Amino acid sequence: MVLRFDARDVSGFKLLFSLAIMYGLMSFVVHSVIYTKFIKPLGIDAPLDRFSEARAVEHVRVLSHDIGNRQEGRPGLREAAEYIKAQLERMKERAGSNIRIEIEENVVSGSFAMLFLGHGISFDYRNLTNILMRISSIDSKHSDPSVLVNAHFDTTLGSPGAADCGSCVASLLEIARIIIDSGWVPPRPIILLFNGAEESFLLGANGFMRTHKWRDSIGAFINVEATGTGGLDVVCQSGPGSWPSYVYAQSAIYPMANSAAQDIFPVIPGDTDYRMFSQDYGSIPGLDIIFLFGGYHYHASSDTVDRLLPGSMQARGDNLYSMVKAFAESSKLKNDHERESLGDAHDYNDEQAVFFDYLTWFMIFYSRRIALMLHSIPIAIFLIMPFLLRMMNYGLYCCFVTLYDFVKGMILHATGIMLAIIFPVIFSILRLLFSSYGMNWFANPYLAFLMFTPISLIGLLIPRTVFRVLPLSQDVSILKTSKEALSDEARFWGAFGFYALLTLAYLLAGFTGGFLTFFASASMLLAWISFYLSINFCGHQSVRSTVFYVIPLIPCLTHSVYFGGALVQFFIEKIGFYIPDIAIAATVGIATGWSLGPLISICGNWLARSSILQFLLHLGVIAWALSSQFFPYSTDAPKRVILQHSFLTADANQIVDSSYDVAVVDSNSILFLLKHAPEVAKELHIGPEFSFETANMSSQRTFMKQQKPSHHRQAHTPHLE
Repeated sequence: MVLRFDARDVSGFKLLFSLAIMYGLMSFVVHSVIYTKFIKPLGIDAPLDRFSEARAVEHVRVLSHDIGNRQEGRPGLREAAEYIKAQLERMKERAGSNIRIEIEENVVSGSFAMLFLGHGISFDYRNLTNILMRISSIDSKHSDPSVLVNAHFDTTLGSPGAADCGSCVASLLEIARIIIDSGWVPPRPIILLFNGAEESFLLGANGFMRTHKWRDSIGAFINVEATGTGGLDVVCQSGPGSWPSYVYAQSAIYPMANSAAQDIFPVIPGDTDYRMFSQDYGSIPGLDIIFLFGGYHYHASSDTVDRLLPGSMQARGDNLYSMVKAFAESSKLKNDHERESLGDAHDYNDEQAVFFDYLTWFMIFYSRRIALMLHSIPIAIFLIMPFLLRMMNYGLYCCFVTLYDFVKGMILHATGIMLAIIFPVIFSILRLLFSSYGMNWFANPYLAFLMFTPISLIGLLIPRTVFRVLPLSQDVSILKTSKEALSDEARFWGAFGFYALLTLAYLLAGFTGGFLTFFASASMLLAWISFYLSINFCGHQSVRSTVFYVIPLIPCLTHSVYFGGALVQFFIEKIGFYIPDIAIAATVGIATGWSLGPLISICGNWLARSSILQFLLHLGVIAWALSSQFFPYSTDAPKRVILQHSFLTADANQIVDSSYDVAVVDSNSILFLLKHAPEVAKELHIGPEFSFETANMSSQRTFMKQQKPSHHRQAHTPHLE
């Protein structure tokens, strides 16, 4: 078969390859940002008034390697508590005379009920250990409003917990050392809470909030967590009110915060101590800051110190120390009694703000009140624009006809976005029908982009290909403008209206992620002005004028790649354990539509060519074929297998029955495991005749209970590479 290209095909391919290079460079920058490759960790000999990742890592090494597993009922948890307390006592010995150091080993007991993932759960706990340090000026009072920083030192079963959450504990120990060694005297007390029972449903934080004498003095808190071995240390929750996120925006050295994360976090199947401080047993303003990436090793036996991503703890430590100082020096820091007396008159009770970082370089923050005004502007522009363009010369009827064409453009753009999601999903289903296993992209995330992005782009371009010229309601003879120019105008303003409408929908729904679409619509306005001006000397049907449209969009598109790429990577590392290829295909489709959508209204002139669509389809099929050569798992991205030893008891002293249960937590079944890891079948005495029809199947309830295991249940997570 001979492919024949005309001049527009050649120009289209040139634009396509140029865009590919541009997005490739964006992706390189984003990858470096996400994995903190641009941050240089400070060594063990760093100045004493600076946070040192190397010094913090030494604490992680002791907790995760020398001590190891730290679960309730095991000696490692007690050893960790003694180690933390000993480190704090050493710091106290060298503290200056103008600073007061109080160290407590707090043993807590209690009971409570909570709702978790739709299930009501009741707890009764006894003799759990928390370690606390209070740093204050020599003349401070116990009623003075204080800043709480919380981290847990327990781990899940089978995990040494280097990242989750040895890295958090180490960060707090290094923060305590900086405060003491730098000579800084906090104007308000700083409380460091090392709690010993977070993995068992937040028991340590519950015990502190229900029983400790310092709880009512807390004016703000910072909870540090980890769902991976490093990368972006993102503010996933903040509140009540906007004050905590405002302090973060003002003080963070490497801002990593996104109010859209607060819209997403409630659907994630998990929880943190933030809940105890800010929701269930207090209404304390605070931040929930979490390591998001390196999630292949989350709650696994591979969560070791050598897996920590370099630079991540340095960024966290620098941010944390700056935030602690900012909260302690803030005039809005109030204890519980002061907050109650201020009531609605204080900023604690205002609504959530809108904020986001731009590649950790800087942060944009504005209040809900400003968002109500800003986020309403795009839809107002969309509705007014037909009247500005036509009213003066063509009358009211022409204005409404133009608006009707703009709405058509909006519908076509929305159709393209939906097809950008649907096409990869269909592609993934077809691939699974012809493949013996899924998740080939798991150990190599770039495969997900190679397989699904070209197919998603086809979906984006299909409406433009079907309707080369938009079916116009405007009378071309009256306007004395070409159909092509009017079609481009309607397509652009339709796409603009799509993002404007989404911005308004976000606003009315009470979400705080509307800045994503607002940023897109604002950037598109600048791009349209640049494109319109370039037409005068480049011509309408010119690749050069298209380039003038693309250039003003680059900052917005880079941020879209940053947000979309981070979302896909997070889903692959975390959610990828539980949901199959179809969900990842849909997520890549969403990210592609988000990152390329603003370009399509103008660039589609050159990209919506049958030759380019064929090329994209062939590229997707080739990526599909190549992906089958990749094994889903590796040393850095292991398959999780749960081997659980379960005991059935009649009372505390009588064991009725016990069993070993094996389960996998992704779409590649136990049969896949037995085929590729025959040593597992040998150890479990499973022969080649094994089938699900004859196997002794465990109840799902058995493994639901293991999610947050108690001390009498043993579970291990061996890995398939």
